[in-house]
Amino acid sequence: MSKKRIFYIGFFVALAVLFYFIMTWIIPGYSDKQINPVSYVRPFAFQTQDGKTLTDKDMKGKVYVAEFFFTTCKGICPDMNNNMRKVYNQLKDEKDFYILSFTCDPETDSVARMKHYADSMKVDTRKWVFLTGRKDSLYKAARVSYTIDDPVSNLTPINEQFIHSQHWALVDKNGDVRKIYDGLKNRDIQRLIKEAKKLLDKKQEPATAS
Repeated sequence: MSKKRIFYIGFFVALAVLFYFIMTWIIPGYSDKQINPVSYVRPFAFQTQDGKTLTDKDMKGKVYVAEFFFTTCKGICPDMNNNMRKVYNQLKDEKDFYILSFTCDPETDSVARMKHYADSMKVDTRKWVFLTGRKDSLYKAARVSYTIDDPVSNLTPINEQFIHSQHWALVDKNGDVRKIYDGLKNRDIQRLIKEAKKLLDKKQEPATAS
């Protein structure tokens, strides 16, 4: 095969890839039919900032964003939750939209501490819920359900593990994790808002997994 022919093949392949990415950026939903759920939410039961129990069943038929943070964090968490506030401000009036903020430091983040933190955020905690519980259950949710951390980390003893992830999971009405977003990137945040609005407009369908 001649160098000229190889050049033209490479050029058109690159052009096709570029066209695809431009279309997915310009036309919301262009690639939706080609993307399967990342994962699905397994059964859970955690305590809210008000000491009430929230389960996966309570979230069926809802669209929500899940994140993991801790109240004493001085690193990425403040920036991440400032960005999450942008999502909250855009979608808080949507009846079926919620934000679930799970602690990754339950030994420190008791119900009372989560309540104090939630109050400091000055948000409607019926829509933006702060959750704590057992460390092993929280970490299983982060890695198996929401896939915002590497499951390989489970091989380390639980008392030696610590999740510190900037990634958010967007969950649809069926409990399927549709996409993972970087909570520190404005472009990802804007995409999440657009995608969440589309998911809110969709009717709930039979679950893809159980």
